[in-house]
Amino acid sequence: MIQLSDHFTYGKLLRFTLPSVVMLIFTSVYGVVDGFFVSNFGGKTAFAALNFIMPFLMILGCAGFVFGTGGGALIAKTMGEGKKEKACRIFSMLVSVSIGTGVVLMVLGLVLIRPIARFLGAEGQMLEDCVSYGRIILAALPAYVLQYEFQCLFVTAGKPKLGLAVTIAAGLTNVLLDALFVAAFSWGLNGAAAATAMSQYMGGILPLIYFSRPNDSLLRLAKAEFDGRALRRSCINGSSELMSNISMSVVGMLYNVQLLKYAGEDGIAAYGVLMYLTLVFQAMFLGYSVGTAPVISYHDGARNSAELKSLLRKSLILLLISALTMFAGAEALAEPLSVIFVGYDRELLEITRRAFLIYSFSFLFSGFAIFGSSFFTALNDGFVSALISFLRTLVFQVLAVLIFPVLWGPDGIWASVAAAEMMAVAITAVLLVKKRKRYGYF
Repeated sequence: MIQLSDHFTYGKLLRFTLPSVVMLIFTSVYGVVDGFFVSNFGGKTAFAALNFIMPFLMILGCAGFVFGTGGGALIAKTMGEGKKEKACRIFSMLVSVSIGTGVVLMVLGLVLIRPIARFLGAEGQMLEDCVSYGRIILAALPAYVLQYEFQCLFVTAGKPKLGLAVTIAAGLTNVLLDALFVAAFSWGLNGAAAATAMSQYMGGILPLIYFSRPNDSLLRLAKAEFDGRALRRSCINGSSELMSNISMSVVGMLYNVQLLKYAGEDGIAAYGVLMYLTLVFQAMFLGYSVGTAPVISYHDGARNSAELKSLLRKSLILLLISALTMFAGAEALAEPLSVIFVGYDRELLEITRRAFLIYSFSFLFSGFAIFGSSFFTALNDGFVSALISFLRTLVFQVLAVLIFPVLWGPDGIWASVAAAEMMAVAITAVLLVKKRKRYGYF
């Protein structure tokens, strides 16, 4: 069994991070399933509505990443310092706080979903579809927050394979219920929402039961004791992931507004396909970053700079190979992947295919920026991590999506992500060099 304290060769690094990579891919895939069934069985108006309201729902659910990544880094560092009992106390407190946060966000979302959808430009049937889908999803928000959190904390607990098994179970639940509710029962968008909500309950509640009982992982839930300092450090450290997810959602809303202006409903539907496919492709980068984070945190806590150097060097090489492979795959598969979602509409298919060919250039850069932000989170440097995420997912993308369409129309919208990712990689490289002496990884 691979331990956090081990020296990581390329083989060990790939074996240790593989469950996290597959786990994030499965999480993305079962989200994609909703889009597939809604688009093919509900039509492009329902599909556009789903993608129109999804960024708002993701803003609320991403609180789990704050506790999972920020808390996971603090817990792993605490274990690296030899304080296992304290690590379990922090873990228990964070899980309790995340449940309460999920309930509050659920109530807030139910109140705001209609005015938000209307503010963004939804009207008529699209508005009603946004509201009905969103309300069903929001009923499972506390479990959704836990699911995001435990995806990260399973790795910290030394149980990435168990986390993968839970994610697969939740994903299969969503796939089967989508087929039943949407394809067989013809419940449309509401059926897809119900399937997703049930799968989120499975993904959030099963880990809660596991950690509440005696287990052989590094962590176990006990009586929660409030630790304001640990909570503050976790939130600050996880702020980059919060910023990244909120920014991506805000930018997603801005994309929808721009697409409604430049390409209409077809543009929003095409963008929805891109988001689903991008979630799967970038899940590889996210999964690798989640998988390596506790290892980096542990060796930072143990003051093992030699292993930090090795981990960073190996990671950059693996990311480069992955980026080139993903870009080539995206270019080759642009049309067949688009056909899966919108093959029933020739004009929409052509828009989606062209958009994906342009958008896929972002895969050459995004992995390095994602890992860079995660790397600093793992080092418990929340400020630098948040800075990378803020610039990457908000500042650069907002500027690009506002300027590029004026110059190149809809093609400018698809190209704006690649430009933003390129600038984010440049900033990440500068910060890695600037911080090298403080953390000793160069």
